[in-house]
Amino acid sequence: MKNAPSVYKQSFWVLSLTVALTSCSDKNMEPSSEAFSSVADVHSNDRVITETAKIDALLNSQELGILGGPVNLFDTETELLERSAIAASNTSLTQENPSERNPYYGDLHVHTAYSFDGYAFGTLASPYDAYRFAKGEAIKNPGGYDMQLTEPMDFYAVTDHGMFLGLAKAAAETNTEFSKHKFSEPYHDLNAPDNFGTGVFNRFKRLLTFSDFIPTAVSGIFGQELDRQEVLDITRSAWADTIDAADQFNDPGRFTTFAAYEYTSSTTNMGNLHRNVIFRTTETLPREPFSRMHSNNPEDLWDWMDELRSKGVESLAIPHNSNGSNGQMFKSVDWSGTPFDNSYAQQRSRNEPIVEITQIKGTSETHPTLSTRDELAGFEITPYRVATGALSQVKGSYVREALLTGLALEAEGTSNPYQFGFIGSSDTHSAASQNDESAFSSKLGILSSTAEQRGSIPQKGFEGQLAYYGTQLLETINPTPLGKSLYVKINGDVYAGGASPTYGASGFAAAWAEENTRESIYQAFRRKEVFATSGPRIRLRFFAGYEFDSTMLSAADGVERAYANGVTMGGSLLANESSTSPGFLVMASADPKNAPLQRLQVVKGWVDSAGNTYEHVIDVACANGAEVNPQTNRCPDNGARVDISDCSINPNTGSAQISTLWHDPEFDPEQRAFYYARAIENPTCRWSTWDAVRAGVAPRPDVATTIQERAWSSPIHFIPQS
Repeated sequence: MKNAPSVYKQSFWVLSLTVALTSCSDKNMEPSSEAFSSVADVHSNDRVITETAKIDALLNSQELGILGGPVNLFDTETELLERSAIAASNTSLTQENPSERNPYYGDLHVHTAYSFDGYAFGTLASPYDAYRFAKGEAIKNPGGYDMQLTEPMDFYAVTDHGMFLGLAKAAAETNTEFSKHKFSEPYHDLNAPDNFGTGVFNRFKRLLTFSDFIPTAVSGIFGQELDRQEVLDITRSAWADTIDAADQFNDPGRFTTFAAYEYTSSTTNMGNLHRNVIFRTTETLPREPFSRMHSNNPEDLWDWMDELRSKGVESLAIPHNSNGSNGQMFKSVDWSGTPFDNSYAQQRSRNEPIVEITQIKGTSETHPTLSTRDELAGFEITPYRVATGALSQVKGSYVREALLTGLALEAEGTSNPYQFGFIGSSDTHSAASQNDESAFSSKLGILSSTAEQRGSIPQKGFEGQLAYYGTQLLETINPTPLGKSLYVKINGDVYAGGASPTYGASGFAAAWAEENTRESIYQAFRRKEVFATSGPRIRLRFFAGYEFDSTMLSAADGVERAYANGVTMGGSLLANESSTSPGFLVMASADPKNAPLQRLQVVKGWVDSAGNTYEHVIDVACANGAEVNPQTNRCPDNGARVDISDCSINPNTGSAQISTLWHDPEFDPEQRAFYYARAIENPTCRWSTWDAVRAGVAPRPDVATTIQERAWSSPIHFIPQS
């Protein structure tokens, strides 16, 4: 990349002269808990709190910020694409037999070279390459090696950022007209073959590109250095190509694609409000995606979706990374600060029926400070706001708390905007899903292509020291929202810091559908008969009803009876006249290519007559027929262990299948409640431990060495009689 800011060149020169004179400062780490990595347990860390305050002050002082600020750069429009005859790819559902629904696994959050940050990370893969990967072909990581699934996906959606879609690519590739603008010069040949180094200088150079591209483009349009219409034309062209790729690879009955994109909204201080917008079909679509450059207010996105729906264009939006929202994703007031009313709640529910509960940038189910009695609440927590080193406020940022907030709003007489289902996805920025712990290359392309860059093993020699002290010096001279923790010293070793070591190899969206077609899978999204997994293809069913009995667990028609006499995940169960306790049928099968199951759990939330909310996590079935302790509601230790030296496990300690019929012993027919199921695997090596094993070094001490992969069902809501 040409013409990098001169202050950074000067800083590196100064650094080269002074690094040897700088005194060392290690931080001695306590070994990490397996349930909650100490690298993520930082909300009470004074150093991180102080750094967060400095980053907040910096963000609040920036006019345009990392993502261009709250500007309305383009006019909102709902003009539709004029499309040529579409191949027979948008098929209607040919049958509807709930008992014959199958679980289909996919990813609804995938970035390619059309995303400004994906391109800045060295990604050259197109939407076409992304779909080839999803169907089982190998594609290249920007680091030069192959990425390939062990088993093809059932469905996939490319969701490149709608804002300035395709613009970074057009600026950097010197064969385009747009590259001739002065604006484009710093980005020329960013991804030329000789520009894929993985050293410290290469990393800083690419991070600079990521940090200034959007605000520079925004100011260029406002200053008329860039032509507004030319920029829109590039976006529309990239959007049309994305749709064409989806149609080319859609194969009804075998592989499903969706036209989709990401709406990348955030608050001034980078509270994440991102959504992925998924369209049901490609027959009729808008000619450009609605992005934060049209409006940063998600309520304007819903208005746009509603207007398109009136024209026959059906879509839904899926919020993600609420964990990085700084308390903004699930608050109780709207964009203007006004308390929710029924109209707001109904519009949000109509447009956002499901949420992404897990992905690479962390799991958003709950947090240990919110769920103090849930020993598994610390699973793959990423504590920072996106693209910063600033802490994200816990309250208002997690899904389970949002479900409880919804119950409290109902108790106050307002409709519930948070009665959503759960999916997982990846948020890969290399076009390739990253849900295999043993082959994880994270999401940052060339910036996470090695174990050293991912933060799982130490940086080597002088370059490690240079990275550490360079970050300290550069952030002192010219502070950025990334803060001073881009590299950290632990017991004398230098590791990549920030959010990267907290990332997880996650996840999957799973839908119960009659067939592998757009119509059938989209209907599953709409009725919320979906579940999330953290990576393995765990199979999970969850039903509730009043006429269930234990024979349904093994009977050939057990699932058919469950559908006929109850409700499935995503549904609502009304109280019956006799006020009897419903039965909850939980059935799970392990991924045969991963570890066996350890236990099944039910997570319950409820609200009392005073409007107070509560939660409870209950083990309802244990591996190998072990009994749940009635005093603790926990399964006994099943003896599952991991050999950290080679990541081998003892699989005979778990079960390939676990199922149970459970009744809530504290059921109150007058209490509004929700229930969802979790299926928990035996422990296995975390991706960072796999990296360490391959490198022949000890695992990083402040990161959990093992994890327990899991699946989450969408909730079933119990509705008392009025």
